[in-house]
Amino acid sequence: MIVRVATTDDAAALAALAVQTFNDAFMPFNRVEDMESYTNEAFGEAKQRQEIENPKVVTLVVALDGEADGGALAAYAQLRLTPNAPHGDIELARFYVDQAHHGRGIAQELMAAVDAHARARGGTRLWLGVWERNFRAIAFYRKCGFEKCGEHAFLLGTDLQTDWDMTRAL
Repeated sequence: MIVRVATTDDAAALAALAVQTFNDAFMPFNRVEDMESYTNEAFGEAKQRQEIENPKVVTLVVALDGEADGGALAAYAQLRLTPNAPHGDIELARFYVDQAHHGRGIAQELMAAVDAHARARGGTRLWLGVWERNFRAIAFYRKCGFEKCGEHAFLLGTDLQTDWDMTRAL
């Protein structure tokens, strides 16, 4: 497996992975209309390309062995420099591993790459938002040292939900 910074050549594969992993994680608990509304806006190919090209965003992808450039992706993470946040705070905006690749150590490798890229950007603290009912993700983030520090509203389509804010020092 190869963890690397995404390029615009990854936009289509990244869009497909983003929709798939989001649906795998949340479709069983949400209305189809709300899921489609959100994923259509958040994960299209053009949107992925725009985020990849944004200098305040770092998108990391995990490519399967032998598919380093534009091939099949197993996981991805996205870091965003946080506007109006204390100096050194970087948002871990997305972190998803394809279900077919769970249990292979990919999440730990990807989190190590997240840490390295956040530090390289001057980060001293990571923060993220995670749906209060995403127990698997919460357990993983806690295992990585994140602690709950608050909550915020998250609009999924027309459904107003609650995300936990979690943070940890780098």
